[in-house]
Amino acid sequence: MLKFFKKKKEDKPSLMADTSKSTDTSFYPLTISEVRRETEEAVSIAFDVPTEHQEKFTFLPGQYLTLKTTIANEEVRRSYSICAAPSDGELRVAVKEIEGGKFSTHANRHLEAGMTIESMPPMGNFKWQPTEEPSHVVGWAAGSGITPIMSIAKTVLESDSSSTFTLFYGNKNSNSIIFKDAFEDLKNTYVDRLEVHHILSREDQGSDVTKGRIDGEKVKAFNEKFFEVGATTAHFLCGPLGMIESVTETLESLGTPKEKIHFELFNTTAAGAAKKEVSSSVSGASAVTVILDGEETHFEATGKEFILDAALDAGADVPYACKGAVCCTCRAKVLEGSAEMVMNYALVDDEVKDGYILTCQAHATSDKVVVSFDE
Repeated sequence: MLKFFKKKKEDKPSLMADTSKSTDTSFYPLTISEVRRETEEAVSIAFDVPTEHQEKFTFLPGQYLTLKTTIANEEVRRSYSICAAPSDGELRVAVKEIEGGKFSTHANRHLEAGMTIESMPPMGNFKWQPTEEPSHVVGWAAGSGITPIMSIAKTVLESDSSSTFTLFYGNKNSNSIIFKDAFEDLKNTYVDRLEVHHILSREDQGSDVTKGRIDGEKVKAFNEKFFEVGATTAHFLCGPLGMIESVTETLESLGTPKEKIHFELFNTTAAGAAKKEVSSSVSGASAVTVILDGEETHFEATGKEFILDAALDAGADVPYACKGAVCCTCRAKVLEGSAEMVMNYALVDDEVKDGYILTCQAHATSDKVVVSFDE
């Protein structure tokens, strides 16, 4: 397996992104080069990127693609994390089929090599960047939350000869573990620098600590055995809201600085209670201007309308994907006036302080608001 990784590095150029490149929210056609069955419920999809767009599709490990296609005469957009490492020289995402999921069902049952699908260039704040010093990174994932973690783990281990990665990965049973063989191969290659611990909710592995779901109590137990808070350079969490909240709270209680904990939420089905009320001094409708690619669109939005929805209704081709506060595809900056979000699982604190909002979750709270997608 060692030769496999070396061969990929020699034959394919790295797709590691330049951190200074600007965000591009246009869609580009990509041809599917392979659809590979990973488990009974999940596939990974690799894309051929046209030569003229290679630079646009470089990425940092942990970032995602926003895909767009038409299903039953309806345009559907979804964001999926890149599971390949930049050094692999390929662009690949993993899609787990969800009951009732329009795009995930289509991807698992109908997509095949040779088909074309549209995609925005990679984006997202959930990312790992190589450092000058060796790193000890800990990953926490559940189900399909492993996809960005796989990219991050590979890159950490390849970054130098001393960096280490410890993974805690929750699933129903051993048959539902995405990338199970790939992680075994990585363990064989980086035998002294990679640890993988599977936590299964419906399969007994002979230990109480590895049975059930990842929660705060398990974090405490793992901390005593497998990692030291003071020696860990970063934690990356990806999965459902409950797991992220309990792991984050416990890590912080153990002394982990907040800035070392990074998370990405895969869905917000349990986050309804987290919505907050927005107070507005606007009695009627706000005059809103959105700027995209230097062009302005003017419209009115009531205090109950999300800026993104109102902009789309006004004919503005503004970027979006999940509409659930999970991705940051609809990220924009308030240049004038004020707006407030009801939920935010994608923007970091510094971005919010600088005036950035998720337009899919933001209401205008002043008589006039100017929002730019170009900043």
